[in-house]
Amino acid sequence: MRKWKSLAKKSIVSAASVVLIASCLGAAPIYASESNSEVPAVVEQNTPSVVAIIGKPTSDTNKSWEKNRYNLAHGTGVIVESDGVIVTNAHVVKDMKNIVVVTSNGTTYNGRATNIDEESDLALVKIDATNLHAATFGSSSDIEVGETVAAIGTPISFALRNSVTVGIVSGIDRSVNSQYQLIQTDAAINPGNSGGALINMKGEVIGINTMKYADVGVENLGFAIPVDTVKYVLNHFKLYGKVKRPYLGVELEESWEAVVGLPSSTGLRVAYVDPDSPAAEAGIKQDDLLLSVGGTSVKTMVDYNEALKKYLPNDSVEIKLQSGAESVSKTITLGEAQSSETASIDDEEGSDIDADRGKTKIGDSHYGWSMKYPSGLVKGQQSEEGDKVSFADAKGEFYLSIEVESNLSDELSPSALLNKLDGSDTQDYGASTTILERQYVKQDKAPYGKIVGRSGDNGYVQTRGYLHNGKLYTVKLYVAKEQYNNSFKQNSFNDLLDSFQLSFDSKDEALKDISVYSEDGATHTNEYGLSLDLPSGWEESSYKGGTSFYNDDYSQNVNVTVTSASSGETLKAWVERESKNFENEYVADYRKIEHPEALTLAGVPALKVAYSQTYGDDEWDAGYSLYFIKDKYKYEIDFTYPGDEDQDEVSKTLGELTSSIKVDKNLMDKELGFIQDIHELMDPDRTVTYKNDKYKYSLHVPETWTIGDAYDDKDEARKNFYFNGGNLTIQADTKESYEDLVKEEDASQKKNHDNDSEYTYSDSEVTLPSGEQAKKYVVHYSYDKKPYQETVYIFHHNHISYTATLHISDAVRTDENEARLNKAFDSIKFQDK
Repeated sequence: MRKWKSLAKKSIVSAASVVLIASCLGAAPIYASESNSEVPAVVEQNTPSVVAIIGKPTSDTNKSWEKNRYNLAHGTGVIVESDGVIVTNAHVVKDMKNIVVVTSNGTTYNGRATNIDEESDLALVKIDATNLHAATFGSSSDIEVGETVAAIGTPISFALRNSVTVGIVSGIDRSVNSQYQLIQTDAAINPGNSGGALINMKGEVIGINTMKYADVGVENLGFAIPVDTVKYVLNHFKLYGKVKRPYLGVELEESWEAVVGLPSSTGLRVAYVDPDSPAAEAGIKQDDLLLSVGGTSVKTMVDYNEALKKYLPNDSVEIKLQSGAESVSKTITLGEAQSSETASIDDEEGSDIDADRGKTKIGDSHYGWSMKYPSGLVKGQQSEEGDKVSFADAKGEFYLSIEVESNLSDELSPSALLNKLDGSDTQDYGASTTILERQYVKQDKAPYGKIVGRSGDNGYVQTRGYLHNGKLYTVKLYVAKEQYNNSFKQNSFNDLLDSFQLSFDSKDEALKDISVYSEDGATHTNEYGLSLDLPSGWEESSYKGGTSFYNDDYSQNVNVTVTSASSGETLKAWVERESKNFENEYVADYRKIEHPEALTLAGVPALKVAYSQTYGDDEWDAGYSLYFIKDKYKYEIDFTYPGDEDQDEVSKTLGELTSSIKVDKNLMDKELGFIQDIHELMDPDRTVTYKNDKYKYSLHVPETWTIGDAYDDKDEARKNFYFNGGNLTIQADTKESYEDLVKEEDASQKKNHDNDSEYTYSDSEVTLPSGEQAKKYVVHYSYDKKPYQETVYIFHHNHISYTATLHISDAVRTDENEARLNKAFDSIKFQDK
């Protein structure tokens, strides 16, 4: 399998890793050029311009991994200005915080990412320094295939910074996993080389190393960003603070030949047109072929992006297209592509690469415990509430866990405590444990239960349990057998356990607080890059149609639905369609909907629609729907609540929700494709055929209805067809006659009316469209103050009696809904006809 690898690998920097890496390094390929006297001189000239960059990687999925002080990422940079401006790859510093830059002479500086452009994979880092050795840049037009080049960088380990490899330029104008052309080289480029310099034998930087090709049997296939692209990006950074890219508003698709690397004579197919874009305004349509931009022929995406580099937003450009059999030219004023602003990230605990420097103790301020903090102790998993946390030694010598269980009695006897610890120990490690020691240790400050056990042949577990203020603190240490039998190690392990205290001194600056307990809400991020803040106590539901959350009494709900924007879709048209669907679903007296309100969400135009509906019982269900389109996806966020809810509280929750909404395309699932909005395709009048082979009938029901059994009827005698606010039920009976069913229904209807005069009904003899004679009852009543109409038909065919019930709430009894219900029943046919 082919693998394109960016080279900012997250490396664990330790003495052990350096030894391991050094032992694995083989001899490098020998080039004739290596004996050339030019190489040492050129390297000596350029090495002062190359720096090593190291920092703490961030993680969206594992914050404990992010906090591990031994997990560090590194890359390389090139000094472009003597006052501390450094160019590197965007992927090196994008998710890196607490950046540290080390120059070739070993001087260390704190750095910050000032500009990041992911499309070109270039970024700037600034350090506070002067009189640095700035690199000399060459020109892409002077690069020749076959010329000797050297790559300088920090491969594999930070201890190998300013390593040099030599090779040749293997190719130019390469199109590989990049928006722009790349240089191919066989100079060895390895993880960590990202952002380093590719230099020619004139001592000029001709590229910034960016990626390598990795596969079994493949060697020395690396790529660099050409110097002209670097200059283009740096110039934009200097002038505008970002790369100002023109925006046409189309998504393009390459031909088969272009995809596989064959010369292509076909232009780029327009696969999608953004709504309200320059392309849409110019009349460019899906399936048009884009032939040229400003006179430059474009047959690949790289061609297209290289052509656009010549223009700025608001520039006019001539676009040539083939639309059907016709060739057309259009002069279009370009818009500006949106780019995400990325700021330098520092750890919440400071800008030092080791935020734990000076911390000799660790603990939890909320649960009130602390202990010694050896330099090799690395925090692992921690529960959301912070009541469970695990640690591991950086060298893998031991594993430690601390768990706090609340709502226990401090009156638990020593024997009961030991029994509890013994049981939990066996559960946790999942194997029969041979007990080597068990005792209740009495001491003035905090007596505890202690159990030492052998778990199989692999190691030893020591468990200590402390009762304090209604909580049980369970501390467990797992040690491998070879470590446990080392008396020196065993003493250090016991010293760590003995340091555990049921107190937390907030004034102790040497004490690191790992508490994560919070009464605030949580931030939720989904697969579509959408993040939003939810109130404290809200939980996620198992609703499958989207992402849904609810409060503690289920009265308030937030539901998120994400679909793709079809080519040419607009926000206005989408919201008008949704509002029309709502209006068509409810009778006017039972619904309210306000005119859409314009606002901005996730940095793009959005619309907010307030609505409410009732079934007639004076209880209204209310809500707000938020709509916006970004990065080809439509985001709908529905917030629902009872209509009588305190409006100040509703406004507060809605305000917090809307202000927190963000979309980051980098957080989108990489496998996301086109997600059809089925509401665009839905036809409420389109029907499907239902057949009941056992009871010999069929009918056509709207495909938007839900078909299901009312009860557990395996013989299909009773069948239900549901829609919002109503249903059609057909009951087949082979035992009771038509006459008996009519008598029973007559009696039931009369009884209901006699018991409640508001229960009104009428009956008549009718002929069904299928030709059967039937008794028809039409009922009007309010159940729980919710008025409805119910029509009952009793008829028979071939010794089978049928009862059909058409139920519809007055709230949804629009002409359209009632017509669909009646039409579905009228479509009934019998299979022997």
